[in-house]
Amino acid sequence: MTTPMGTVEVRSDGDRHVTASRHTRETDVTVTLRLDGDGSTTIVTGIGFLDHLLGSLAHHGLFDLQIRATGDLHVDQHHTVEDVALVLGSAFAAALGDRAGVRRFGDAAVPMDESLATAVIDVGGRPYAVIDLPFRGERCGELPLQLVEHALEAFARTAGATLHIRGSGRNDHHLAEAAFKALGRALREACEPDPRRSGVASTKGSLG
Repeated sequence: MTTPMGTVEVRSDGDRHVTASRHTRETDVTVTLRLDGDGSTTIVTGIGFLDHLLGSLAHHGLFDLQIRATGDLHVDQHHTVEDVALVLGSAFAAALGDRAGVRRFGDAAVPMDESLATAVIDVGGRPYAVIDLPFRGERCGELPLQLVEHALEAFARTAGATLHIRGSGRNDHHLAEAAFKALGRALREACEPDPRRSGVASTKGSLG
C-alpha cells in the first residue's frame, strides 16, 4: 500500500484482521489490528504516553491492537509518532476493505474530569482532519503535545477518514486521553457492520 508519506506493507490475517508494517532508516513499525476484538492490546513504541493513548483508543473501540515500534528517539519523538500513526491508519484502511456494509459514520463525546472531547469520523475514503485540542503545556511524559495533532492528521490520511476532534479542559493528560477515548468509540461505531446495509453507505454507489 502506497500512502502519501511512503510505502506500508499490509498482510491480511483473516476477516477484518490485518498486519501492517513500515520500515525506514528512521523507524521500524508493525501494527496488527483486529476490528472485531475485545480491546486486548500490546503496545510498545518507546513513548509511554503514546502507548497509553493508543491503548485507550483500542480499549474503548474494542479493537485488538498490537504495536511494536522502534525509532530514532535519540533525535526526537517525531518520526516514531508519525510512522506509528501512518501504519495504524493503513491497518484500519486494509481491515475495512471496500468498506461495504459498515455504518461509515461514528461520533462520541467523552468526559474526563474537567476535560471534554468529541470525535466525529467518516471512514468513507475521504482523508481530512480538523483537530482542535487546546493543550496548555508542551509535553505529557515523553510526548510533545504538538505531535498529538500531527498523529491524528497522519492517521486520518492513511485510514481514508474524515476526522473532526475538538476538546476543552485544563489538564493536558485528561484532554488528550478523552480525545483518544472518543476517537475509539467513534471508530467502533463507524466500523461496525450495519445489518441493513448491503453495499457502501453512499448515494453515489461508491466511496471517496
